[in-house]
Amino acid sequence: MTNTKFRLASLLLLALLNAGNSYAAFGLSSDASFHTIDTGAGTVFKIRRIDSGSTTSPGDIASLKFNGIEIQDPSRGSQIASGFDWIYQKPGTGTTAVAIDAAVVNSNFIKVTVSVVSADGNLTHYYMVKNGDPNIYMATHITAEPTVGEFRWISRLNASVLTGVPIESSLIGTTGAIESSDIFGFNSGANQGQTRSKYFGNQRAIDYSVRGVTGAGVGIFMLYDKRERASGGPFFRDIQNQSGGNTELYNYMNSGHNQTEAFRMGLSGPYALLLTNGSAPSLPDMSWVADMGLIGYVAPIDRGAVTVAGLSGRDSNYNYTVGFANAAAQYWTKADAVDGHFSKSDMLPGVYTMTVYKNELAVDTRSVTVTANTSYALNPLVITADPSSSAALWRIGNWDGTPLEFVNGDKLSTMHPSDVRMSNWVVPDYIIGSSQAGSGFPAYQWKDINGNINIKFNLRRGQALPYRLRVGITAAYNGARPRVQVNGWASGSPASSTQPKSRSLTIGTYRGNNAMYTFDIPASELVVGQNTVTLFPISGTAGTKFLSPGYAIDAVDLIRTP
Repeated sequence: MTNTKFRLASLLLLALLNAGNSYAAFGLSSDASFHTIDTGAGTVFKIRRIDSGSTTSPGDIASLKFNGIEIQDPSRGSQIASGFDWIYQKPGTGTTAVAIDAAVVNSNFIKVTVSVVSADGNLTHYYMVKNGDPNIYMATHITAEPTVGEFRWISRLNASVLTGVPIESSLIGTTGAIESSDIFGFNSGANQGQTRSKYFGNQRAIDYSVRGVTGAGVGIFMLYDKRERASGGPFFRDIQNQSGGNTELYNYMNSGHNQTEAFRMGLSGPYALLLTNGSAPSLPDMSWVADMGLIGYVAPIDRGAVTVAGLSGRDSNYNYTVGFANAAAQYWTKADAVDGHFSKSDMLPGVYTMTVYKNELAVDTRSVTVTANTSYALNPLVITADPSSSAALWRIGNWDGTPLEFVNGDKLSTMHPSDVRMSNWVVPDYIIGSSQAGSGFPAYQWKDINGNINIKFNLRRGQALPYRLRVGITAAYNGARPRVQVNGWASGSPASSTQPKSRSLTIGTYRGNNAMYTFDIPASELVVGQNTVTLFPISGTAGTKFLSPGYAIDAVDLIRTP
């Protein structure tokens, strides 16, 4: 009898211990204020149905619990842009009407549809869950750019719970803004002189997979979409995290943050919020989303592919990426390291500009046509536009579309240029034959910071010939472009290249539009012995310090004039 009682008590205790970990039934319930969705796998979240304040909106995620832990910021909504009722808001026109429809689909799926219809554009956002799956799947269709000028999902989460955050974008402990209202610094303490911003620590789009934040017993991760309707190409960087009053997790489809191309409309997604106990998530199958009746969804059978048998003329020191772009969509894929062959499938039909990138530098561009349910096949291609193929008397850096090999190149995306962890931007004269790019040549040059960079090189008898100086940049701010002086000879003033109008070099990105400036130096201006090239930025636009006209440097070299 005693043993029986003991066994019964043990079973009761075990049941009580397990009660906190059991999952409720999958389902949807609604009241006047919220739609509540239970995934049956530990995630329970609420979609707001009414407008309840300036920091919330109908259609928001208002509560998000995982295994009973509330991870949503209780004072803010998680939403598209600044709220669904502000998507196409214009000053003085009042709020935009938001319609919300929630439905259980064949007992295994729940779909909540948030619709905004206005004279300025329409937006449809979907929340989708699968029975027994803890994740929240989303997709968003737009017919016009939101009037705030950017298209993003933002999760505003509980900072007291989610403390495992990227340090570069954490504003916790900072003592005030040092540039605009979005880059912050420390004026005292162990981090004095360091900088933090939502712009810092962000990945290139080609490197997106999942990105998240964690706390005790919980983690939430953004699974990005394939960027088909996003803008900027494979190397574009945009905001992914920010931590301060709350913990923020973003999916930026487009923005004006050093944007290099026009915005694309249509369906972005599916993308997802992945919920775990804090461990890294596994990538889920999202093929079932095809049956959810999403506006703008294009099935695989209605898509096409491009296949190229190989790429010759490659530099084995670099990886090669192939991008495809038109007004409707963008894609990319990686070329094989051995023979350069590549294939890209699941593309919308249309005519695309296909660009081959050596690292991040375009070295081949041509047009391809994608047809539904067809693979467009090309024979091996020959790369003919790599600047490195020209023999140089000397070369500083690498023609690869990045300034990463130069001074501070390893820190450009993680901190402000003024950060105390940066090396001095003002460098001694660069001596060809003895100076090194990584320690002697700056990644960025600004008119008001390091406005003159001297390069010294020697010519032997018979080498005083006509030469072409080439200066490559990857981005420019405030209309900056290089001008040069060689000994006593001054070049003309070149026209500025086409570049984004926003800040660039101070917000963690060197990615603008690659451009090459060439300067033909007459033989009569060169001497046997030491010669000096002075490189300096020019611009018709004013600015001071790190917001003065400047550019990111790809490479500088001297070749024989063709």
